[in-house]
Amino acid sequence: MFLLAALSLAGMTVLAFHVGRRRALSKAGGRWGSLRSLPTQYGYFVALWTALPASIAALAWGTLGQRALPWAAENGLDARIPGLVLLLSTACAGLAWAAAKVEPSFPARESTERIIRILLFLSSGVAILTTIGIVLSLLFEALRFFALVSPVEFFTGLSWSPQTSLRSDQVGSSGAFGAVPVFTGTLLITLVAMSVSIPIGLLAAIYLGEYASPRVRSVVKPLLEILAGVPTVVYGFFAALSVAPMIRRFGESVGLDVSSESALAAGLVMGVMIIPFISSLSDDAIAAVPRAMRDGSLALGATRSETVKKVLLPAALPGIVGAILMAVSRAIGETMIVVMAAGLAARLTANPLSAVTTVTAQIVTLLIGDQEFDSAKTLAAFALGLTLLVLTLGINLIALETVRRFREQYE
Repeated sequence: MFLLAALSLAGMTVLAFHVGRRRALSKAGGRWGSLRSLPTQYGYFVALWTALPASIAALAWGTLGQRALPWAAENGLDARIPGLVLLLSTACAGLAWAAAKVEPSFPARESTERIIRILLFLSSGVAILTTIGIVLSLLFEALRFFALVSPVEFFTGLSWSPQTSLRSDQVGSSGAFGAVPVFTGTLLITLVAMSVSIPIGLLAAIYLGEYASPRVRSVVKPLLEILAGVPTVVYGFFAALSVAPMIRRFGESVGLDVSSESALAAGLVMGVMIIPFISSLSDDAIAAVPRAMRDGSLALGATRSETVKKVLLPAALPGIVGAILMAVSRAIGETMIVVMAAGLAARLTANPLSAVTTVTAQIVTLLIGDQEFDSAKTLAAFALGLTLLVLTLGINLIALETVRRFREQYE
């Protein structure tokens, strides 16, 4: 039924466009010059007034019309049929009203642009309200958690074991919610990932921007950015099935104790995933440096490598720093690679060969299971999420401010 409604509305919209266009030409006697707007603008006007009211009516029926389902079921009727009738009748009414407005003196272009501006404003409002809703939901649930667990314990405690009893009469753990091991694991994996992605990504950007020929750049750059399109679950499988066993075998061959799941395996693969991110943004920052600075350095006798080290990198440093900070926030928020390759053990360690856990991995774990939603174990996920949100927001704000200053300098 949904497919039928969508196809019907699409057909009505296309019909409305042609009706509006032909009616404008008919009213003008076929002379375009006598129309205040182009014929296609009249078609867009009629099409918008056909599609928008019908879409609103369909959404209203989908939200409120479900109340008619019990009555319809009792009488052997399909309650979706009235919804389809409502959609088509509203579309027809909108088409008729808009077509009646079509006159040579009617400002169709201005009216169409006004409608589009309203739609863009509403779309922006939806995005803003969604963000506010996410923040408020995290904040509300995090406050409920901190009413059960002290914030001091959460932010300074060294033991993370969120298992709690399901019932008051059941024997079980009372839970330990010291999140320092979780934050430490997140930081450790992020450091490993950044130690891989920053040098490789930056060197790749320098090569593609300053040394590679146009032909090589046109081939290598798309191939490098393909890494950004690989799903993270594929990286997770690669880390768990290939990288982690390889690291363990190598560690055993030199006498090291390496866990089957380790921060090193997850960090290495995560670093590879982030390489295109740093490479692309750094390449843009280097390319934004004025050409005169390159030519001036070369004209003074500096080699190309000296120009890169002494002129381009210092000039592009704000943009490169912004790229690195954004990549850090991307690494902190990664989930699948960590869950599959780093493990879920909350250990307070700086050894990358050990299994650790991160904030995102714990959020996934805490929200899976049969624990009551009001328990401290479940609510701890929202406290972790709020902390992660504040952290990544701060990093992104620093990056945006850095990039803003960079753009002001060279525009």
